[in-house]
Amino acid sequence: MAGVLHNVNQRTQMVGQNRLELLLFKLGRKQIYGINVFKVREVLQCPRLTEIPQRHPSVRGVAHIRGETVSIIDLSMAIGGPPLQNLSERFVVISEYNRSVQAFLVSGVERIINMSWGEIHPPPSGVGKNNYLTAVTEFEGELIEIIDVEKVLSEIVPKSTQISEDILHAHDTSPEERIVLIADDSAVARNQVKRTVEQLGLKTAVVKDGRESLNFLNAIAEQGKKVSDEILMVISDIEMPEMDGYTFTAELRANPALADLYVILHTSLSGVFNKAMVEKVGANKFIAKFDPDELAGAVNERFQVNS
Repeated sequence: MAGVLHNVNQRTQMVGQNRLELLLFKLGRKQIYGINVFKVREVLQCPRLTEIPQRHPSVRGVAHIRGETVSIIDLSMAIGGPPLQNLSERFVVISEYNRSVQAFLVSGVERIINMSWGEIHPPPSGVGKNNYLTAVTEFEGELIEIIDVEKVLSEIVPKSTQISEDILHAHDTSPEERIVLIADDSAVARNQVKRTVEQLGLKTAVVKDGRESLNFLNAIAEQGKKVSDEILMVISDIEMPEMDGYTFTAELRANPALADLYVILHTSLSGVFNKAMVEKVGANKFIAKFDPDELAGAVNERFQVNS
């Protein structure tokens, strides 16, 4: 355990070629869950918490950690389970998602494993639309569930998708028949991007990961159409099962039929982020989730590049 806690912060710097490291943890039951180490700042024994009035039921309190006041979210409660007990014996996973720092209360931390994104799969269709999973994988014969943290956070601190009037007025209102392809494994994130882009009067299509996005684009090319005549741009997450956003973008650039597509990488990896990797794979722009004005502004920039 001590080794895991000591090494987490150093290992967050890894950006792999379609690979990731998962920090495995439990929520008081036998089921094992995973979180991408790249989003983890550190893991600590749960500190003493201060309760705050009118807090969300899943927020057990706040704690002062390294000069910051951080909300402590009981991840078990947030996904519909019972509250964790004996907090002094529990751990908090300090993470950075969507431009903010938060801590997830967990019952125990297991280990770190290194995997390919190709080994990470979408949740089975039978789990229903209201589940809190964004992906699943298997390791040493055990099922690992990867929680849709963006869905958890959207329920605790809802994000507006409304674009400001200034951004809307700056948008080129000329008719545009080409569509914006949106790739993200989180249903919440897909809908946030979709609602933002459609406020600009643009058409959208949504897919769940890089592999599905690549298949979508290849299908257009196989019909004999010029893909850039059909697709205005691709807005893609980086962390996705089957194929991550880096690998997806590199695949586009290596394919003559897809190489000229405009790609925005839109990700919750807002803290420790290797911008050199974005340049290496050839993405046109990187945006941290989620600011509707910044995203809409990036879409507007595409029209300037395209004019």
